[in-house]
Amino acid sequence: MTSQLLTQQGSRALQVWARLLRGHAAARRALSARLDAEHGLTVSEFEALQLLARAERRAMRRVDLAEGLGLTPSGVTRLLDGLERAGFVGKRTCESDGRVTYAVLTDAGEAKLTEASCSHVGAIATFLEDRYSVEELTALEDLLGRLSCQEYPS
Repeated sequence: MTSQLLTQQGSRALQVWARLLRGHAAARRALSARLDAEHGLTVSEFEALQLLARAERRAMRRVDLAEGLGLTPSGVTRLLDGLERAGFVGKRTCESDGRVTYAVLTDAGEAKLTEASCSHVGAIATFLEDRYSVEELTALEDLLGRLSCQEYPS
């Protein structure tokens, strides 16, 4: 390959990468603003409640929750502090290891998640369907699915 071709490929890849990041940020801002206005939750808070609702016994180690949300341990602590103050999440200490704490979805948290779910899922559908045809959404799903199925080549 010539260096010109490599530069063109790199340039295209960087353009796609930049659009992917900007698109993600724009979608997240728009959906988070609507979720906050309608339900008093951020997208990250909603996702935390959703992960806890799907977890065994509605509880997760805080470190696992951080990983699932793509947050640092301190980031998940700040997130959970707000959810705990609202009464949506509680804390539980591991019976066999007192150093391990669990975030636990409360009944109020489950009710909040249920309340917010229909409108949030509807907002996601509207956001995407206003921009893409059914065929484009199918293609986009397939293309983006490849990102999570492959490791970065070394």
